[in-house]
Amino acid sequence: MVFFLALRNITRNKKNSAVIALLIAIITFLFFIGNSVTGNINRSLRLAYIESLTGDVVVGKAGDVTMNLFGANTPIIDEFFTLPVLPAHDRIMEIVAAQAGVAGITGQVSGRAVLDMMGVRDQALLSGVDISTYFPLFPGIILEEGRFLQPGETGAMITLERARRIENRTGEFPAMGTPLLLTSGRDMVVRIREVPLVGIFRYQNPGPFMNDIVILDPQTVRALNALQVAGHVEVGEDATHLLGLDFDDIFGGAFGFGDTEPQEEFSADILQAFLREPVAEETGEETGGDWNFIIMRLESGRSATAFITSLNRLLEPYGVAAVNWRIAAGISAIMMLLIQALYNAGILLVSIAGVITVINILLIAVFRRTKEIGTLRAIGASDKYIRSLILSENLLIAMFAGLAGVSGGFLFLHWINSLNFHVYNDLIVSMLGGTVLRIDFFPPLAVLSFFIAVILAFVASLYPVEAAVRIEPMAAVRRG
Repeated sequence: MVFFLALRNITRNKKNSAVIALLIAIITFLFFIGNSVTGNINRSLRLAYIESLTGDVVVGKAGDVTMNLFGANTPIIDEFFTLPVLPAHDRIMEIVAAQAGVAGITGQVSGRAVLDMMGVRDQALLSGVDISTYFPLFPGIILEEGRFLQPGETGAMITLERARRIENRTGEFPAMGTPLLLTSGRDMVVRIREVPLVGIFRYQNPGPFMNDIVILDPQTVRALNALQVAGHVEVGEDATHLLGLDFDDIFGGAFGFGDTEPQEEFSADILQAFLREPVAEETGEETGGDWNFIIMRLESGRSATAFITSLNRLLEPYGVAAVNWRIAAGISAIMMLLIQALYNAGILLVSIAGVITVINILLIAVFRRTKEIGTLRAIGASDKYIRSLILSENLLIAMFAGLAGVSGGFLFLHWINSLNFHVYNDLIVSMLGGTVLRIDFFPPLAVLSFFIAVILAFVASLYPVEAAVRIEPMAAVRRG
Protein backbone atom coordinates (compact mmCIF):
# COMPACT_ATOMS: atom_id res chain seq x y z
CA MET A 1 0.00 0.00 0.00
CA VAL A 2 2.75 2.44 0.97
CA PHE A 3 4.73 1.57 -2.19
CA PHE A 4 1.83 2.36 -4.56
CA LEU A 5 0.97 5.55 -2.66
CA ALA A 6 4.61 6.64 -2.86
CA LEU A 7 4.69 5.89 -6.60
CA ARG A 8 1.54 7.95 -7.09
CA ASN A 9 3.01 10.88 -5.19
CA ILE A 10 6.17 10.75 -7.34
CA THR A 11 4.13 10.96 -10.55
CA ARG A 12 2.05 13.80 -9.13
CA ASN A 13 5.19 15.81 -8.28
CA LYS A 14 7.05 15.18 -11.54
CA LYS A 15 9.05 18.39 -11.55
CA ASN A 16 10.54 18.00 -8.06
CA SER A 17 11.09 14.29 -8.60
CA ALA A 18 12.90 14.94 -11.89
CA VAL A 19 15.23 17.54 -10.35
CA ILE A 20 16.12 15.25 -7.43
CA ALA A 21 16.68 12.28 -9.76
CA LEU A 22 18.88 14.34 -12.09
CA LEU A 23 21.11 15.58 -9.25
CA ILE A 24 21.62 12.11 -7.81
CA ALA A 25 22.16 10.58 -11.28
CA ILE A 26 24.88 13.12 -12.11
CA ILE A 27 26.71 12.47 -8.83
CA THR A 28 26.46 8.71 -9.39
CA PHE A 29 27.71 9.04 -12.97
CA LEU A 30 30.72 11.16 -11.96
CA PHE A 31 31.65 8.80 -9.13
CA PHE A 32 31.33 5.75 -11.36
CA ILE A 33 33.29 7.15 -14.33
CA GLY A 34 36.07 8.71 -12.25
CA ASN A 35 36.68 5.61 -10.18
CA SER A 36 36.49 3.40 -13.27
CA VAL A 37 39.34 5.37 -14.84
CA THR A 38 41.48 5.47 -11.70
CA GLY A 39 40.65 1.82 -10.98
CA ASN A 40 41.91 0.78 -14.42
CA ILE A 41 45.08 2.83 -13.97
CA ASN A 42 45.72 1.36 -10.53
CA ARG A 43 45.22 -2.17 -11.85
CA SER A 44 47.61 -1.56 -14.75
CA LEU A 45 50.26 -0.08 -12.46
CA ARG A 46 49.85 -2.92 -9.99
CA LEU A 47 50.34 -5.55 -12.69
CA ALA A 48 53.26 -3.60 -14.18
CA TYR A 49 55.18 -3.47 -10.94
CA ILE A 50 54.23 -6.75 -9.26
CA GLU A 51 54.82 -8.86 -12.37
CA SER A 52 58.05 -7.13 -13.40
CA LEU A 53 59.80 -5.22 -10.64
CA THR A 54 58.57 -5.02 -7.05
CA GLY A 55 56.76 -8.27 -6.39
CA ASP A 56 54.03 -8.19 -3.73
CA VAL A 57 56.23 -7.34 -0.74
CA VAL A 58 59.63 -5.64 -0.42
CA VAL A 59 61.80 -5.71 2.72
CA GLY A 60 64.30 -2.91 3.30
CA LYS A 61 65.99 -1.08 6.14
CA ALA A 62 63.56 0.88 8.29
CA GLY A 63 64.02 4.64 8.57
CA ASP A 64 62.35 8.01 8.76
CA VAL A 65 62.05 8.16 4.96
CA THR A 66 60.09 5.60 2.95
CA MET A 67 62.12 4.13 0.10
CA ASN A 68 61.36 2.78 -3.33
CA LEU A 69 63.68 0.33 -5.08
CA PHE A 70 65.91 3.13 -6.40
CA GLY A 71 65.78 5.95 -3.88
CA ALA A 72 63.66 7.97 -1.48
CA ASN A 73 59.96 8.66 -1.93
CA THR A 74 60.60 12.28 -0.96
CA PRO A 75 61.51 14.23 -4.13
CA ILE A 76 63.40 16.97 -2.26
CA ILE A 77 66.02 14.60 -0.82
CA ASP A 78 65.89 11.83 -3.42
CA GLU A 79 68.90 13.19 -5.33
CA PHE A 80 71.05 13.13 -2.18
CA PHE A 81 69.64 9.94 -0.65
CA THR A 82 71.83 6.85 -0.36
CA LEU A 83 70.03 3.52 -0.10
CA PRO A 84 71.02 1.80 3.14
CA VAL A 85 72.29 -1.76 3.20
CA LEU A 86 69.94 -4.38 4.58
CA PRO A 87 71.22 -5.42 8.03
CA ALA A 88 71.29 -9.06 9.20
CA HIS A 89 70.56 -10.23 5.67
CA ASP A 90 70.96 -13.97 6.27
CA ARG A 91 68.77 -13.98 9.38
CA ILE A 92 66.06 -11.95 7.66
CA MET A 93 66.10 -14.35 4.72
CA GLU A 94 65.52 -17.22 7.12
CA ILE A 95 62.56 -15.44 8.70
CA VAL A 96 61.02 -14.53 5.34
CA ALA A 97 61.49 -18.00 3.86
CA ALA A 98 59.75 -19.56 6.85
CA GLN A 99 56.53 -17.57 6.29
CA ALA A 100 53.50 -19.33 4.85
CA GLY A 101 52.19 -18.05 1.52
CA VAL A 102 55.55 -17.02 0.00
CA ALA A 103 55.82 -18.15 -3.62
CA GLY A 104 59.33 -16.82 -4.32
CA ILE A 105 62.13 -14.68 -2.89
CA THR A 106 64.97 -12.76 -4.49
CA GLY A 107 67.42 -9.99 -3.62
CA GLN A 108 68.40 -6.69 -5.20
CA VAL A 109 71.14 -4.12 -4.76
CA SER A 110 70.25 -0.82 -6.42
CA GLY A 111 72.15 2.16 -7.71
CA ARG A 112 72.31 4.99 -10.21
CA ALA A 113 74.96 5.74 -12.80
CA VAL A 114 75.68 7.45 -16.09
CA LEU A 115 75.61 4.91 -18.92
CA ASP A 116 77.82 5.44 -21.96
CA MET A 117 77.03 3.02 -24.78
CA MET A 118 78.00 3.43 -28.41
CA GLY A 119 78.74 7.10 -27.74
CA VAL A 120 75.28 7.76 -26.22
CA ARG A 121 75.29 8.97 -22.63
CA ASP A 122 72.18 8.64 -20.47
CA GLN A 123 71.09 8.17 -16.89
CA ALA A 124 70.51 4.59 -15.75
CA LEU A 125 68.87 2.94 -12.77
CA LEU A 126 71.00 -0.03 -11.78
CA SER A 127 69.34 -3.23 -10.65
CA GLY A 128 71.91 -5.73 -9.38
CA VAL A 129 69.94 -8.94 -8.94
CA ASP A 130 70.27 -12.41 -7.51
CA ILE A 131 70.37 -13.95 -10.97
CA SER A 132 69.44 -17.49 -9.94
CA THR A 133 66.12 -16.38 -8.41
CA TYR A 134 65.28 -13.04 -10.03
CA PHE A 135 64.06 -13.88 -13.53
CA PRO A 136 61.80 -16.83 -12.56
CA LEU A 137 60.06 -14.49 -10.13
CA PHE A 138 59.05 -11.93 -12.77
CA PRO A 139 57.15 -13.27 -15.82
CA GLY A 140 56.67 -9.66 -16.97
CA ILE A 141 60.32 -9.50 -18.09
CA ILE A 142 60.38 -10.69 -21.70
CA LEU A 143 63.64 -11.43 -23.50
CA GLU A 144 63.91 -9.85 -26.96
CA GLU A 145 67.52 -10.51 -27.99
CA GLY A 146 70.54 -12.28 -26.54
CA ARG A 147 70.00 -14.17 -23.29
CA PHE A 148 69.39 -13.71 -19.61
CA LEU A 149 72.33 -13.17 -17.27
CA GLN A 150 73.79 -16.37 -15.85
CA PRO A 151 74.87 -16.91 -12.22
CA GLY A 152 78.47 -15.82 -11.67
CA GLU A 153 78.55 -13.87 -14.94
CA THR A 154 79.53 -10.22 -15.26
CA GLY A 155 77.28 -8.44 -17.72
CA ALA A 156 74.28 -6.21 -18.32
CA MET A 157 70.83 -6.27 -19.89
CA ILE A 158 69.11 -3.16 -21.23
CA THR A 159 65.49 -2.52 -22.18
CA LEU A 160 64.29 -2.60 -25.77
CA GLU A 161 63.22 1.03 -25.43
CA ARG A 162 66.78 2.07 -24.52
CA ALA A 163 68.18 0.02 -27.41
CA ARG A 164 65.84 1.79 -29.81
CA ARG A 165 66.85 5.19 -28.46
CA ILE A 166 70.48 4.30 -29.09
CA GLU A 167 69.61 3.12 -32.60
CA ASN A 168 67.77 6.38 -33.34
CA ARG A 169 70.81 8.42 -32.32
CA THR A 170 73.56 6.28 -33.82
CA GLY A 171 71.82 4.48 -36.67
CA GLU A 172 72.97 1.13 -35.29
CA PHE A 173 71.12 -1.29 -33.05
CA PRO A 174 73.21 -2.52 -30.07
CA ALA A 175 74.77 -5.94 -30.66
CA MET A 176 75.46 -8.53 -28.01
CA GLY A 177 78.90 -8.00 -26.49
CA THR A 178 78.78 -4.23 -26.93
CA PRO A 179 80.53 -2.66 -23.90
CA LEU A 180 78.57 -0.53 -21.44
CA LEU A 181 80.60 2.05 -19.52
CA LEU A 182 79.00 2.86 -16.16
CA THR A 183 80.16 5.86 -14.12
CA SER A 184 79.00 6.70 -10.61
CA GLY A 185 80.16 9.27 -8.09
CA ARG A 186 80.04 8.83 -4.34
CA ASP A 187 82.00 10.31 -1.44
CA MET A 188 83.88 12.59 -3.87
CA VAL A 189 85.18 9.52 -5.73
CA VAL A 190 84.30 8.58 -9.32
CA ARG A 191 83.93 4.86 -10.00
CA ILE A 192 83.90 3.37 -13.48
CA ARG A 193 83.04 -0.13 -14.60
CA GLU A 194 82.74 -1.66 -18.06
CA VAL A 195 80.54 -4.69 -18.69
CA PRO A 196 79.37 -6.43 -21.88
CA LEU A 197 75.80 -6.43 -23.14
CA VAL A 198 74.36 -9.93 -22.87
CA GLY A 199 70.66 -9.35 -23.47
CA ILE A 200 67.89 -6.95 -24.46
CA PHE A 201 64.51 -7.27 -22.74
CA ARG A 202 61.22 -5.47 -22.42
CA TYR A 203 58.64 -5.21 -19.69
CA GLN A 204 55.26 -6.64 -20.62
CA ASN A 205 53.60 -3.58 -19.13
CA PRO A 206 56.27 -0.97 -18.41
CA GLY A 207 55.49 1.52 -15.68
CA PRO A 208 56.99 4.99 -15.35
CA PHE A 209 60.86 5.01 -15.26
CA MET A 210 61.08 1.23 -15.86
CA ASN A 211 62.63 1.67 -19.31
CA ASP A 212 65.60 3.37 -17.62
CA ILE A 213 66.50 0.23 -15.67
CA VAL A 214 69.66 -1.73 -16.47
CA ILE A 215 69.83 -5.25 -15.00
CA LEU A 216 73.33 -6.19 -13.88
CA ASP A 217 75.21 -8.73 -11.85
CA PRO A 218 75.16 -7.61 -8.18
CA GLN A 219 78.94 -7.34 -7.82
CA THR A 220 79.18 -4.63 -10.48
CA VAL A 221 76.53 -2.54 -8.74
CA ARG A 222 78.25 -3.07 -5.39
CA ALA A 223 81.51 -1.83 -6.88
CA LEU A 224 79.82 1.28 -8.27
CA ASN A 225 78.15 1.84 -4.89
CA ALA A 226 81.43 1.15 -3.01
CA LEU A 227 79.78 -1.64 -1.03
CA GLN A 228 81.98 -4.32 0.50
CA VAL A 229 80.72 -7.88 0.43
CA ALA A 230 80.70 -9.62 3.79
CA GLY A 231 82.99 -12.64 3.79
CA HIS A 232 86.43 -14.02 4.40
CA VAL A 233 89.21 -12.72 2.17
CA GLU A 234 92.67 -14.25 2.03
CA VAL A 235 95.45 -11.68 2.12
CA GLY A 236 98.46 -12.63 -0.01
CA GLU A 237 102.13 -12.37 0.85
CA ASP A 238 102.52 -9.37 -1.46
CA ALA A 239 100.22 -7.43 0.88
CA THR A 240 101.35 -8.80 4.25
CA HIS A 241 105.05 -8.01 3.66
CA LEU A 242 104.15 -4.29 3.76
CA LEU A 243 103.53 -4.58 7.51
CA GLY A 244 107.28 -5.06 8.15
CA LEU A 245 108.51 -2.15 6.02
CA ASP A 246 109.89 1.12 7.34
CA PHE A 247 108.29 4.39 6.31
CA ASP A 248 111.26 5.20 4.06
CA ASP A 249 111.04 1.81 2.40
CA ILE A 250 107.46 2.43 1.36
CA PHE A 251 108.57 5.32 -0.86
CA GLY A 252 111.83 3.67 -1.84
CA GLY A 253 112.62 0.61 -3.83
CA ALA A 254 109.97 -1.54 -2.16
CA PHE A 255 107.46 -0.25 -4.70
CA GLY A 256 109.80 -0.03 -7.60
CA PHE A 257 110.26 3.74 -7.55
CA GLY A 258 114.02 3.26 -7.24
CA ASP A 259 114.25 0.51 -9.85
CA THR A 260 116.13 1.25 -12.99
CA GLU A 261 114.26 -1.33 -15.02
CA PRO A 262 111.94 0.19 -17.65
CA GLN A 263 108.23 0.21 -16.69
CA GLU A 264 105.34 -0.60 -19.02
CA GLU A 265 104.02 2.59 -20.60
CA PHE A 266 100.43 3.56 -19.72
CA SER A 267 97.93 3.27 -22.58
CA ALA A 268 94.19 3.14 -23.31
CA ASP A 269 94.43 -0.63 -23.63
CA ILE A 270 95.73 -0.92 -20.07
CA LEU A 271 92.84 1.26 -18.80
CA GLN A 272 90.22 -0.85 -20.60
CA ALA A 273 91.81 -4.02 -19.27
CA PHE A 274 91.59 -2.58 -15.74
CA LEU A 275 87.92 -1.67 -16.16
CA ARG A 276 87.15 -5.20 -17.32
CA GLU A 277 88.93 -6.85 -14.41
CA PRO A 278 86.65 -8.74 -12.00
CA VAL A 279 85.67 -6.82 -8.91
CA ALA A 280 88.04 -7.56 -6.05
CA GLU A 281 85.21 -8.42 -3.70
CA GLU A 282 84.35 -11.49 -5.77
CA THR A 283 87.42 -13.26 -4.43
CA GLY A 284 85.81 -13.45 -0.99
CA GLU A 285 83.51 -16.20 0.12
CA GLU A 286 80.08 -14.64 0.42
CA THR A 287 78.02 -15.18 3.54
CA GLY A 288 74.98 -13.28 2.32
CA GLY A 289 76.51 -10.21 0.72
CA ASP A 290 75.31 -6.63 0.86
CA TRP A 291 71.79 -6.20 -0.48
CA ASN A 292 69.44 -3.26 -0.33
CA PHE A 293 66.20 -5.20 -0.64
CA ILE A 294 64.55 -8.60 -0.39
CA ILE A 295 61.68 -8.98 -2.86
CA MET A 296 58.85 -11.49 -2.47
CA ARG A 297 55.99 -12.83 -4.55
CA LEU A 298 53.04 -14.24 -2.63
CA GLU A 299 50.83 -17.16 -3.51
CA SER A 300 47.65 -16.36 -5.42
CA GLY A 301 44.88 -15.16 -3.14
CA ARG A 302 47.21 -14.31 -0.27
CA SER A 303 46.49 -10.89 1.28
CA ALA A 304 49.59 -8.72 1.05
CA THR A 305 48.30 -6.36 3.76
CA ALA A 306 47.82 -9.12 6.33
CA PHE A 307 51.16 -10.70 5.35
CA ILE A 308 53.05 -7.42 5.79
CA THR A 309 51.46 -6.75 9.17
CA SER A 310 52.41 -10.20 10.44
CA LEU A 311 55.93 -10.07 8.97
CA ASN A 312 56.74 -6.63 10.39
CA ARG A 313 56.14 -7.91 13.92
CA LEU A 314 58.93 -10.42 13.37
CA LEU A 315 61.28 -8.01 11.59
CA GLU A 316 60.99 -5.06 13.99
CA PRO A 317 63.94 -6.14 16.23
CA TYR A 318 66.26 -6.16 13.20
CA GLY A 319 65.58 -2.57 12.12
CA VAL A 320 63.94 -3.52 8.83
CA ALA A 321 60.39 -3.19 7.51
CA ALA A 322 58.23 -4.76 4.83
CA VAL A 323 56.20 -2.55 2.46
CA ASN A 324 53.74 -3.18 -0.33
CA TRP A 325 54.28 -2.83 -4.07
CA ARG A 326 53.03 0.76 -4.20
CA ILE A 327 55.63 2.17 -1.79
CA ALA A 328 58.38 0.07 -3.42
CA ALA A 329 57.36 1.35 -6.87
CA GLY A 330 57.84 4.97 -5.87
CA ILE A 331 56.25 8.34 -6.33
CA SER A 332 54.31 7.59 -9.54
CA ALA A 333 52.30 4.78 -7.92
CA ILE A 334 51.77 6.75 -4.71
CA MET A 335 50.64 9.81 -6.67
CA MET A 336 48.00 7.72 -8.43
CA LEU A 337 46.51 6.79 -5.07
CA LEU A 338 46.59 10.46 -4.06
CA ILE A 339 44.86 11.49 -7.30
CA GLN A 340 42.11 8.95 -6.65
CA ALA A 341 41.68 10.25 -3.09
CA LEU A 342 41.54 13.87 -4.28
CA TYR A 343 38.99 13.01 -6.96
CA ASN A 344 36.72 11.29 -4.46
CA ALA A 345 37.17 14.23 -2.09
CA GLY A 346 35.88 16.44 -4.89
CA ILE A 347 32.95 14.09 -5.44
CA LEU A 348 32.24 14.29 -1.69
CA LEU A 349 32.02 18.09 -1.89
CA VAL A 350 29.70 17.83 -4.89
CA SER A 351 27.61 15.27 -2.98
CA ILE A 352 27.30 17.61 0.02
CA ALA A 353 26.11 20.40 -2.24
CA GLY A 354 23.69 17.98 -3.92
CA VAL A 355 22.32 16.77 -0.58
CA ILE A 356 21.70 20.36 0.57
CA THR A 357 19.88 21.07 -2.67
CA VAL A 358 17.74 17.92 -2.34
CA ILE A 359 16.90 18.80 1.28
CA ASN A 360 15.61 22.22 0.21
CA ILE A 361 13.52 20.71 -2.59
CA LEU A 362 12.05 18.09 -0.24
CA LEU A 363 11.25 20.66 2.44
CA ILE A 364 9.37 22.77 -0.10
CA ALA A 365 7.50 19.66 -1.25
CA VAL A 366 6.58 18.78 2.37
CA PHE A 367 5.23 22.27 3.07
CA ARG A 368 3.14 22.10 -0.11
CA ARG A 369 1.71 18.79 1.09
CA THR A 370 0.74 20.05 4.54
CA LYS A 371 -2.98 19.50 3.85
CA GLU A 372 -2.38 15.94 2.60
CA ILE A 373 -0.10 14.95 5.48
CA GLY A 374 -2.34 16.63 8.09
CA THR A 375 -5.34 14.76 6.74
CA LEU A 376 -3.46 11.45 7.01
CA ARG A 377 -2.58 12.28 10.60
CA ALA A 378 -6.23 13.18 11.29
CA ILE A 379 -7.52 9.80 10.08
CA GLY A 380 -5.02 7.96 12.28
CA ALA A 381 -1.76 7.68 10.31
CA SER A 382 1.14 7.09 12.72
CA ASP A 383 4.54 8.79 12.71
CA LYS A 384 6.01 5.53 11.42
CA TYR A 385 3.61 5.52 8.48
CA ILE A 386 4.41 9.13 7.55
CA ARG A 387 8.14 8.43 7.77
CA SER A 388 7.90 5.29 5.64
CA LEU A 389 5.81 7.15 3.03
CA ILE A 390 8.25 10.03 2.57
CA LEU A 391 11.30 7.75 2.71
CA SER A 392 9.76 5.35 0.19
CA GLU A 393 9.19 8.19 -2.25
CA ASN A 394 12.75 9.45 -1.98
CA LEU A 395 14.36 6.01 -2.06
CA LEU A 396 12.39 5.08 -5.20
CA ILE A 397 13.66 8.25 -6.87
CA ALA A 398 17.21 7.45 -5.71
CA MET A 399 17.10 3.87 -7.02
CA PHE A 400 15.92 5.09 -10.40
CA ALA A 401 18.59 7.83 -10.41
CA GLY A 402 21.29 5.36 -9.34
CA LEU A 403 20.38 2.95 -12.13
CA ALA A 404 20.34 5.83 -14.60
CA GLY A 405 23.76 7.07 -13.45
CA VAL A 406 25.39 3.62 -13.61
CA SER A 407 23.73 2.82 -16.96
CA GLY A 408 24.86 6.16 -18.37
CA GLY A 409 28.37 5.45 -17.13
CA PHE A 410 28.38 2.00 -18.71
CA LEU A 411 27.22 3.40 -22.06
CA PHE A 412 29.87 6.13 -21.84
CA LEU A 413 32.62 3.55 -21.25
CA HIS A 414 31.33 1.45 -24.14
CA TRP A 415 31.40 4.50 -26.41
CA ILE A 416 34.96 5.44 -25.35
CA ASN A 417 36.19 1.88 -25.94
CA SER A 418 34.51 1.72 -29.35
CA LEU A 419 36.60 4.69 -30.55
CA ASN A 420 39.82 2.61 -30.33
CA PHE A 421 41.67 5.79 -29.46
CA HIS A 422 45.45 5.30 -29.73
CA VAL A 423 47.75 6.79 -27.08
CA TYR A 424 51.39 7.60 -27.86
CA ASN A 425 52.59 9.17 -24.61
CA ASP A 426 54.77 6.63 -22.77
CA LEU A 427 53.55 7.67 -19.33
CA ILE A 428 49.87 7.37 -20.28
CA VAL A 429 50.53 4.07 -22.09
CA SER A 430 52.12 2.64 -18.94
CA MET A 431 49.16 3.77 -16.84
CA LEU A 432 46.56 2.36 -19.22
CA GLY A 433 48.45 -0.88 -19.82
CA GLY A 434 48.43 -0.50 -23.61
CA THR A 435 48.53 1.89 -26.55
CA VAL A 436 44.74 1.73 -27.08
CA LEU A 437 42.54 3.63 -24.64
CA ARG A 438 40.35 1.07 -22.94
CA ILE A 439 38.45 1.41 -19.67
CA ASP A 440 37.07 -1.82 -18.28
CA PHE A 441 33.74 -2.14 -16.49
CA PHE A 442 33.97 -3.08 -12.79
CA PRO A 443 30.70 -4.67 -11.54
CA PRO A 444 31.57 -4.14 -7.84
CA LEU A 445 32.10 -0.44 -8.55
CA ALA A 446 28.72 -0.26 -10.29
CA VAL A 447 27.03 -1.79 -7.23
CA LEU A 448 28.88 0.62 -4.93
CA SER A 449 27.81 3.60 -7.07
CA PHE A 450 24.18 2.48 -6.90
CA PHE A 451 24.28 2.20 -3.11
CA ILE A 452 25.91 5.62 -2.83
CA ALA A 453 22.92 7.06 -4.71
CA VAL A 454 20.53 5.40 -2.25
CA ILE A 455 22.57 6.60 0.75
CA LEU A 456 22.58 10.18 -0.55
CA ALA A 457 18.79 10.14 -0.87
CA PHE A 458 18.39 8.61 2.59
CA VAL A 459 20.61 11.25 4.21
CA ALA A 460 18.83 14.06 2.33
CA SER A 461 15.45 12.73 3.51
CA LEU A 462 16.13 12.67 7.26
CA TYR A 463 15.32 16.30 8.04
CA PRO A 464 12.35 16.66 5.64
CA VAL A 465 10.85 13.45 7.08
CA GLU A 466 11.00 14.86 10.60
CA ALA A 467 9.44 18.08 9.33
CA ALA A 468 6.58 16.04 7.84
CA VAL A 469 6.06 14.12 11.09
CA ARG A 470 5.65 17.40 13.03
CA ILE A 471 2.68 18.48 10.89
CA GLU A 472 -0.45 18.44 13.07
CA PRO A 473 -3.99 17.50 11.92
CA MET A 474 -5.17 21.05 12.66
CA ALA A 475 -2.87 22.26 9.89
CA ALA A 476 -5.02 20.42 7.40
CA VAL A 477 -8.16 22.10 8.82
CA ARG A 478 -6.55 25.56 8.55
CA ARG A 479 -5.59 24.81 4.93
CA GLY A 480 -9.27 24.09 4.22
